[in-house]
Amino acid sequence: MQTSVLTLVRGRAAHLRNLIEGLAQQTIAPSELVIAWMQEEPEPDLPAAGCAVRHVTVPGEPMPLAAARNRAAELAQADGLIFLDVDCIPSPTLVASYADALDRADALFLGEVLYLPAGGVDAALDFRHLDKIGRVHPSKPPVPAKGIAPEPDTGQLWGLSFALRAERWRTLGGMDEAFFGYGGEETDFAARVKAAGVGAFWTGGARAYHQHHVVHVPPLHQFDHILRNAALFHERHGRWCMDYWLGQFRDAGLIGWSEDSPEIEVRRRPTHAEILASARTSDVLFS
Repeated sequence: MQTSVLTLVRGRAAHLRNLIEGLAQQTIAPSELVIAWMQEEPEPDLPAAGCAVRHVTVPGEPMPLAAARNRAAELAQADGLIFLDVDCIPSPTLVASYADALDRADALFLGEVLYLPAGGVDAALDFRHLDKIGRVHPSKPPVPAKGIAPEPDTGQLWGLSFALRAERWRTLGGMDEAFFGYGGEETDFAARVKAAGVGAFWTGGARAYHQHHVVHVPPLHQFDHILRNAALFHERHGRWCMDYWLGQFRDAGLIGWSEDSPEIEVRRRPTHAEILASARTSDVLFS
């Protein structure tokens, strides 16, 4: 199956260039790379991707993540869609592995992501080195080296790396653009995947490497967006998403909330000093 790789960009110019360098080293090249720019101008002087590159600008503040994915998918020409976060470098077999999986089944396919430490990427990509220094997120299950493995929980979907057929994406309606700013839109999409009876699978060989950026624990810099989108998700599905972060906000005395709460009580907003203090040192890889 021919594939389009889709990524969303605001800033992260160096990370984008490494993503493109990884695409140029695929065992099977995608048909195209579609870049949704959530900024005024595309980055200049991008490296060769080994495939066609198409661009779409998606304005909005706060970041229109759901809308940007939808605009990228609308522009894509291939029958298979591979969504890859701008922070991710694809391993050489990522496109081939997703394409093979998409040929097998009309399903949602998830890819393994290894998190890299600060300074983990040199001028030239060394995938053996990235395999050595990358770390699996502790909440994620083992991924097969080859083939596909069923995942009963579609909520395992993260926007870092996933794939599905373009026709299935259209049938599901893409991502809900009522979600904007940080959080919620991927979990909402995963819930609709499950409701539609679409299976989910982990995809061997579709490894990506997450390039380091500062992590906030808890993510106080996204406080307002998380509360808004969590409330919208609860309205849509009758349950909470991002409950781990909501629990952190509660424990910090910022909100009144429990899993059985019908709504979130905002007790106070985080101070500027608290937001600054939530930024972790470079050795922290996960939020």
